[in-house]
Amino acid sequence: MATQSFTLDDLKRILLEAAGADESVDLDGNILDTDFEELSYESLAILETCGRIEREYDITLDDTVVTEAKTPRELLAVVNTQLGDVAATAA
Repeated sequence: MATQSFTLDDLKRILLEAAGADESVDLDGNILDTDFEELSYESLAILETCGRIEREYDITLDDTVVTEAKTPRELLAVVNTQLGDVAATAA
């Protein structure tokens, strides 16, 4: 069984669905290491995004993800680690 991965495109789609986008922010640019706050996403938007990720990918993210994952790269790493753990458990 192939391990499902969570990509930057997946994150951008879910961010837009959960909280929309500020007109001044270019999500198509190099945003991997840009703080979510600089992208105009506050903690409530990240909380909603994490909830959508959990439902869509059938995983459970630790509550600290909302406060500790400050950039898209950090959130991608956490989600992909969780997806890998779930796949390893299922194997």
